[in-house]
Amino acid sequence: MTDNTFPAATILGYPRIGPRRELKKALENFWSGASTAAELEQTCQDLRHRSYAHLAELGLDAHASAVPASFSYYDQVLDTAVTLGAVPVRFADLFDGEGKLGLDAYFTLARGDADRAPLEMTKWFDTNYHYLVPELGPETVFRIANEWIVENFTAARQAGFTTRPVLVGPVSFLLLSKAADDAGAGFEPLSRLADVLPVYAEVLRALAAAGVEWVQLEEPALVADQDLSEGELAEAVRLAYTALATELQVPQRPRLLVTSSYGSLDGLLPALAASGVDALHLDLVNGAVPAAAELEALGSTVLVAGLVDGENIWKADLAAAADKLGRLEQSVSRLAVATSTSLFHVPHDAEQEQQLDPVLRSWLAFADQKVGEVRTLARAIGKPEAIAAEVAAAAAVLETRRQSPGVQQSAVRARTGGLAPADFTRGDFESRQIAQQDVLRLPALPTTTIGSFPQTRDIRLARARALKGELGAGAYEQLMKDEIKRVIELQEELGLDVLVHGEPERNDMVQYFAENLDGFDVTVHGWVQSYGSRCTRPSILWGDVSRPAPITVPWTRYAQSLTQKPVKGMLTGPVTILAWSFVRDDQPLQETANQVALALRDEISDLQEAGTKIIQVDEPALRELLPLRRRDHVDYLRWSVDSFRLATSGVAAATQIHTHLCYSEFGEIIDAIDALDADVTSIEAARSRMEVVKDLEQYGFARGVGPGIYDIHSPRIPSAGELEELLAAAVAHVPVRQLWVNPDCGLKTRAYPETKASLENLVQAARRVRASLVDSLAG
Repeated sequence: MTDNTFPAATILGYPRIGPRRELKKALENFWSGASTAAELEQTCQDLRHRSYAHLAELGLDAHASAVPASFSYYDQVLDTAVTLGAVPVRFADLFDGEGKLGLDAYFTLARGDADRAPLEMTKWFDTNYHYLVPELGPETVFRIANEWIVENFTAARQAGFTTRPVLVGPVSFLLLSKAADDAGAGFEPLSRLADVLPVYAEVLRALAAAGVEWVQLEEPALVADQDLSEGELAEAVRLAYTALATELQVPQRPRLLVTSSYGSLDGLLPALAASGVDALHLDLVNGAVPAAAELEALGSTVLVAGLVDGENIWKADLAAAADKLGRLEQSVSRLAVATSTSLFHVPHDAEQEQQLDPVLRSWLAFADQKVGEVRTLARAIGKPEAIAAEVAAAAAVLETRRQSPGVQQSAVRARTGGLAPADFTRGDFESRQIAQQDVLRLPALPTTTIGSFPQTRDIRLARARALKGELGAGAYEQLMKDEIKRVIELQEELGLDVLVHGEPERNDMVQYFAENLDGFDVTVHGWVQSYGSRCTRPSILWGDVSRPAPITVPWTRYAQSLTQKPVKGMLTGPVTILAWSFVRDDQPLQETANQVALALRDEISDLQEAGTKIIQVDEPALRELLPLRRRDHVDYLRWSVDSFRLATSGVAAATQIHTHLCYSEFGEIIDAIDALDADVTSIEAARSRMEVVKDLEQYGFARGVGPGIYDIHSPRIPSAGELEELLAAAVAHVPVRQLWVNPDCGLKTRAYPETKASLENLVQAARRVRASLVDSLAG
């Protein structure tokens, strides 16, 4: 049965960027000074209320807390940190005279300023979303420093919507935080749980006073292995929800929905079942239906069943979901249906993609379609026969998809089926290193960039006009060549040692390849948020993958013709292409990865034949897809590493293979990074102040490595002195012969003035450190 105070159908979150990226445009206008804070706030309120109205039109009850207030100006973890006043000491001046944090302070934490680096950024579980990492210490003072959560609820209610406010739950908030630099050895943020709970309680009281009926507390960190025992985590859950759900009772607080997206709670389900929360969400897409005894322990707690996939875009198998629903009904007394995760991981509406083949479009469910699937399944609670027609229609779609041409290609299958161990190996690294030194003759601490250069408005406009047929192929090619020439000349002027062509012809590092490989399709309006105002359009990988023709070779060959310095060939690796696409779910990821790897292997072979001496195959998502449970790591790392090696093992010893990884906890997968067998690996390190180099030293990493010293995810221009300090920290832990000097990531999202100034400082820092090394040797 359904609970009479909780809606039978709900979602955990909705895309917050707007169907036409309204949030992105509003943020960037505000940051550029083209609009005021008041104008930004009004635009965002209008966007929130339009979303609530739209969800009501789709059938969610806008008057019964079925619509989550999941909007964020930038990031939901940052929202919670600002609400709690959890600000590092270096940002203490951001509090106003009343101890509050406003919009300017919020964005300073997110983006930094001229003198201070922003909060560190890392991946959100196994997704392509990035969150900002709170920095806590023993002395961090928790207090309500921002009341947007209350103000936004009140404004929505005045507009006719009773929403469900959303906060990251206390245990996950602390587990997702890091120790501040001044925290002292051995400090763990979770040790502050007893200190932060009174502030959570104060927030809940304020929400109850404003009329909030339900609050959503998100505890996704409980589905991932932590550096704690299950017993310690269970005790943290008990402590947290005894304080918030048992000691603090309705009506002093709203009713509490605790969510657990991205995996299974495993042994923590009993602790939450006994915690006194009013509703508990389980992700039953990424996790299995628990045993009957565990479910029965929920008693009167509402089980919110996450039966609709919030992360991928394929229509649901309603028969399988209805079967799970039926099993749940046998063990729980109160039941509702929801998505497995927030829907901010998927685009708004598949019906907007009219350019797609209608058959392919019929397989898709974006956010709006998933709301419909949730509502359909909710109708089956207690009466499964009520959705018989919908179940049959969904089964027919799945069968059409299975039988569609291109989903399986015999030639592709034969190639992956014939792979042998020799296809995954290159020969020993030491011999390759000698051969590459003889060919490249690079200085100590060679400088380079990660690949892309700023994409100007003119470049984007030319690409759009070419796509519409308004610009002929010859004219478009010449414009791209002109830009490549400018980028090569700029790098020569800056004094970089290894150059790139800048990638002006690429709209996105995955979509560009998707447009040139069979088995993919792309969207027009399928934007999802990566972080802040940064959005991406994941491609749709629906069939067997192959490469009909060379993709990058002509551009790389042209760039190399303009300079005597080596120009890197630039490709996106197989795991990242999978991670940043919506990937078919009808076969193992390993098979799909090998198909993509073989297509890239063909491209790498052609680049080498064209004279390219350095080829970079980026795998920034390698850590991203790492399973949340350690028991699943070995299998994933085996096939993901193998797919990279399959792509890169067909080249000569003298061809140098680079890879790039960013915004991940590298220490966790350093064995796998080494196993990639790349000759040089560039990695994010600037925001974390070179934390990774200690892991490299401890491991004894012997390959070339470029720990990034320029954080490109912030608009600030780091000084040469700051960059020199970071590089000196790297030199202190990694042998100089291995080190490269580079930014954290590609420069596509930056503007040319800041890019040029930052790269000038980067080259200057490298030269200073080189000179200091020469002086020390001479001395």
